[in-house]
Amino acid sequence: MTDVTKFRDMTPDQLDDELARLKKEQFNLRFQRASGQLESTARVREVRRDIARVKTVQQQKRAATAASQG
Repeated sequence: MTDVTKFRDMTPDQLDDELARLKKEQFNLRFQRASGQLESTARVREVRRDIARVKTVQQQKRAATAASQG
């Protein structure tokens, strides 16, 4: 299962929780990079892209809800 499929299967509340978790991880990774303790620099890119994926799925779900209501 791809990352996007995993996110599409989530409810809006789960997506909000996942986004908060990813943003917290991104903050921690930035802090580690600034202090020279970051071991996996590729994880910064993965987290950034996962945040974008979650936001995209959230927007798609909002658009689908609006289309079904309107």
